[in-house]
Amino acid sequence: MTDTGTLTTPTGSRVAPPVLGGLGLFTVLLGAALPLIDFFIVNVALPTIGRDLNAGEAVLELVVAGYGVAYAVLLVLGGRLGDLFGRRQFFLGGMAAFGLTSLACGLAPSAWTLVAARVAQGAASAAMLPQVLATIQSATSGPRRAKAMGLYGATAGLSMVAGQILGGVLVAADIAGTGWRSVFLVNVPVVIAGLVLAARAVPETRSQHPEPVDAPGTVLLAVSLLALLAPLTEGRAAGWPLWTWLSLALFPLAAAAFYLVERHKDRSGRTPLVPPSLFALTSLRRGLVMIVPFSIGFSGFMFVIAVALQRGAGLGPVPAGLALAPMAVVFLAVSLCGPRLVARHGTRVVTVGGLVQAVGVTLLALAAWRSWPDLGVRELLPGAAVAGAGQALQLPVIFRIVLSEVPPARAGVGSGVMITTQQSALALGVATLGSLFLALVPSHGMRDALVTTLLVQLAGVALTTALSLRLPRTIS
Repeated sequence: MTDTGTLTTPTGSRVAPPVLGGLGLFTVLLGAALPLIDFFIVNVALPTIGRDLNAGEAVLELVVAGYGVAYAVLLVLGGRLGDLFGRRQFFLGGMAAFGLTSLACGLAPSAWTLVAARVAQGAASAAMLPQVLATIQSATSGPRRAKAMGLYGATAGLSMVAGQILGGVLVAADIAGTGWRSVFLVNVPVVIAGLVLAARAVPETRSQHPEPVDAPGTVLLAVSLLALLAPLTEGRAAGWPLWTWLSLALFPLAAAAFYLVERHKDRSGRTPLVPPSLFALTSLRRGLVMIVPFSIGFSGFMFVIAVALQRGAGLGPVPAGLALAPMAVVFLAVSLCGPRLVARHGTRVVTVGGLVQAVGVTLLALAAWRSWPDLGVRELLPGAAVAGAGQALQLPVIFRIVLSEVPPARAGVGSGVMITTQQSALALGVATLGSLFLALVPSHGMRDALVTTLLVQLAGVALTTALSLRLPRTIS
């Protein structure tokens, strides 16, 4: 396959490039939704898991963090392996592993078994998800690619909100007495259906000149991300022991070593795990910088609102989940209009989206201040709906911007870098905004802690909006 996706047979003849049809696009988007749903689906189930498995707060945080860290650490490697061995093959293998590890989570007899299964589930997600964007980049072009990228962004944003809603519904439904286990077991039939569809409808793509796996780069990237994410996600619950500070001190050293090794390989003509030359693409570089504050605010809000509504406002899992339903509905509706708006107004759509989201977060903070503890769907509806509209004008467009100039031959690496950035920021959001909220609760009370956290998120929204002014005006 050439960089444009044209296939070359062993005899040198050329055949038509792979094409991702409607059913294939639906299938890969289903694969994209599953890992994101499962990052958020446990938020409203954590209290029930803690009671059932007699797990303390530190172990419960590992149920979330273990998945997120394994996912983030292995994403770029998953993208490279897809480029090397075939993206369809890795998509199928990752999806099958995701189904098996979901089953292991649902059947876990103890808290630590659940943590181990969640780490394995994160690794399976890292094998599956990079292939989605890489396949879209390699098997679509022109308006079809723009539409597919818009749908991917809509799927990603909707999945993050829907995961929390679905988690509440499944825990409360207690299907066949499974309780919290159903939030994992529900993945199994979905994965089976996805595997059947993928085998029929997803074309095979790969890089024409695949490079071997960059072992030193893989190890150094893993050490860097673990050194940063592990102490930030577990430090507060563990009481900030010595290892957390040593780990944070190791992070800049490991990150610098990773950069130097990758730059040396790039300059010597070999392909590193994350080519520094990839960051010469203005759209990719500036889009990645925007993803960080956006994702930190998004995941931090989702975690904090789940805790506040259940522990503070006294809502059950279903009302706590449904309180975000307006955000999900509006996000879906507005994101579908994204491609047309971008075609007409360019990337200024992202700037407008930031301003709209800022209004929504402000309304949420006012609702929490005025109505606490009587906080439910009605009180949160205006803010959640407006914030959802703003998010929908940003996230799908940012994803499209990041990958707009990445050549198809590097689609796996580009998508892996983007999703790693997003996933690391999601984990950081829970660690930073979540820790801020939980640290403020004892001294300031649940309401003031929630309002303060929302105001910090508002500062992040302002940063994202300011950064959007530096984006290229048009998207190729």
